[in-house]
Amino acid sequence: MSGEKQLDRLLKKMKPTLNEGDYVFCTRKDLKELDFNDIIFTFKEQEGITIVLQQEMADRMQLEYSFVAKWITLTVHSSLEAVGLTAAFSKALAEENISCNVVAGYFHDHIFITKQDAQKALIVLNKFSTE
Repeated sequence: MSGEKQLDRLLKKMKPTLNEGDYVFCTRKDLKELDFNDIIFTFKEQEGITIVLQQEMADRMQLEYSFVAKWITLTVHSSLEAVGLTAAFSKALAEENISCNVVAGYFHDHIFITKQDAQKALIVLNKFSTE
């Protein structure tokens, strides 16, 4: 189950899906007092642990954040060795002045877009399947 590697197939089949809710990026020194089931994504950096979770969870836990995003999942099973997928969609989004923060999971790529650009981003991403 290594996923698709061919860029043309990935772009045609990526089927972006908007997940419900608003998401935020927070940072912590540790994960104490956090329920791992509430966290969408973690990444350990030298300065601290980045966590992504629903905004309502962060608000409830009184976590600080500055970026509120919508979460788009590319539902195609992309290989972690695929070349060019991130470059292709990030270039298309950049041409429309849409910021994106990308997270690669084992099965799918996930894009966090500013709330106000989510619908526009879906239009841009869906163009790949019609070209």
